[in-house]
Amino acid sequence: MTEKVLENRKFGMLALISFAILYLAGIAAFVYGTIYIEKNANVLQWAAFIVGGVYMTIGWIPFLGLKILKPQEAMVLTLFGKYVGTIKGDGFYFVNPFCVSVNPAAKTKLNQSGDVNTVSKTLGSMFEDGNLKMQITNHKLSLKIMTLNNSRQKINDCLGNPIEIGIAVMWKIVDTAKAVFNVDNYKEYLSLQCDSALRNIVRIYPYDVAQGVDTTGDGLADEGSLRGSSEVVAARIREEIQSRVNEAGIEVIEARITYLAYAPEIAAVMLQRQQASAIIDARKMIVDGAVGMVEMALERLNQNDVVKLDEERKAAMVSNLLVVLCGNHDAQPIVNSGSLY
Repeated sequence: MTEKVLENRKFGMLALISFAILYLAGIAAFVYGTIYIEKNANVLQWAAFIVGGVYMTIGWIPFLGLKILKPQEAMVLTLFGKYVGTIKGDGFYFVNPFCVSVNPAAKTKLNQSGDVNTVSKTLGSMFEDGNLKMQITNHKLSLKIMTLNNSRQKINDCLGNPIEIGIAVMWKIVDTAKAVFNVDNYKEYLSLQCDSALRNIVRIYPYDVAQGVDTTGDGLADEGSLRGSSEVVAARIREEIQSRVNEAGIEVIEARITYLAYAPEIAAVMLQRQQASAIIDARKMIVDGAVGMVEMALERLNQNDVVKLDEERKAAMVSNLLVVLCGNHDAQPIVNSGSLY
């Protein structure tokens, strides 16, 4: 299905004025015929009565062809089930009054901006709390950029760890005919494809950097991860979604990760793991610095001939310095008044 834009249809105001004048003329003809119909009316007066009456009965039909569109709106029209074209852009249009606008996603409500709203009007009646609710559905298609926030999903990463992730997808309709006729409901179709693409991409990456994991498919281990390579992951998700929604006439502009965390059942364990890793890294840095300071102290003592130390005294001094520098608490010095021997 290829989109066909109807051009040169922005003469709605001229059509409105013309049909209004014709309708008033029909009313005048009917009144004229009615006045003289009982006074030996001639053929002209009978014709005015009949034509005026008929036009008053069906003269409202042409008004159904008047359509108003705001900026970044479109309307897909069908005539007795056949696609006749699409009108786009702001303006006052006139089309075949028997054309019907089609939008299968008009009543679909998703967690996104730009959803087509359903206008409800309440009429006095005896139904349901004394009110009769009448719904008027807007079948116009929005061509604006919309944002879809799908619900968070629980997915296992490439290491089997369950994580929760959510994405926001910016998209718009670029082909109204494909969006309306190629899929049953383009909003639900997009939401489903977003979920599927998200699962396919997330399963390739670990949550955090892991050893021996290939995320690019080149056979070599790399440092790709969901937490550290969010831009790359989002780009791959966008490409995956776009490849799936081309037939629906939708363009995916951008995809962004809005939420990323371990699933609650393993969040506490993973937090302990991260804390342990951080403690090990910190201890390693402290030990490296302490060894360097001990080496510098011994070298300075030897250079300045401050004190002569044998191997046993050096070992004791190194042990004491390492305890002081690597300890978690302040040192508690002990004065030794005796001898080491």
